[in-house]
Order: sequence, then structure tokens, then C-alpha cells
Amino acid sequence: MLADVDWVRELCLSFPAATEKVTWGADLTFRISEKIFAVTVLKPAKIWLSFKCSAENFAELTERAGIIPAPYMARNQWVALETREALQKEELAGLLRESYELVFSKLPRKTQEALLQNSRPRTKRKPIRRSPRKRP
Repeated sequence: MLADVDWVRELCLSFPAATEKVTWGADLTFRISEKIFAVTVLKPAKIWLSFKCSAENFAELTERAGIIPAPYMARNQWVALETREALQKEELAGLLRESYELVFSKLPRKTQEALLQNSRPRTKRKPIRRSPRKRP
């Protein structure tokens, strides 16, 4: 089964404190603290998904069919997928997680800590059960 925009959206928004924003008309960007880690298109285009990757993965991925250095962002190790067939879902999921983590790691430490603190699921505390007071 091939990845699609809905699958990418669900995956990217599952990362802690990740948000989405439509930018540049018809591009859906995924962000951590307003820093973009992935971009997909909402209308048909030559490139359907772009994301940041490690220098090692950048070199390996851009040798594959259907994957090119991302226009304007290649110097920052971003790749662009020309087709949905370029990567299997499992590999793409790992690469999108890596992209998120690479961008997150560049955020200031205080920002990282605040994002992690705010994204932890809150557990509902049970009220403290107190025994009734005995009146003298």
C-alpha cells in the first residue's frame, strides 16, 4: 500500500508537539515550534513530499529513482519525492521521524524542554479520599 497525504498527515501529527499549517497556497507543512520538518502538496504537483534527512541518507536517497534533492533546500539535506512509489511506507515513516528529530534537535534546549513538557499526556488525578472528620 502506498503512502498518501492523509497517512503522512496522521503520522507527522503523531509526533510530540507537531503542528500543521497550509503555506504557499497549496502546501501542507508539518512543524515543530514553527520549524518545518516536512512538506506535502494538497494539489497535484511534480513533487508530492519533501523532508529533511541526515547527510548520509541524503546521499543514499538521491541516488534512487523518484527521489531528488529538494529544490531550494538541498543544501540543508532535504529530499523530494517525485512519486508515491519512491519509498515503502515503513521506510518513509522512519525517514519522517528522523526529519522531525533532526529539526527538534536544532531547537534551543529551553524550547525543547517546554515542548516536551506541554506535549506529555496529562493524567487525570483521582481526588484524595478523606475519611469524614469526627466531631467532638
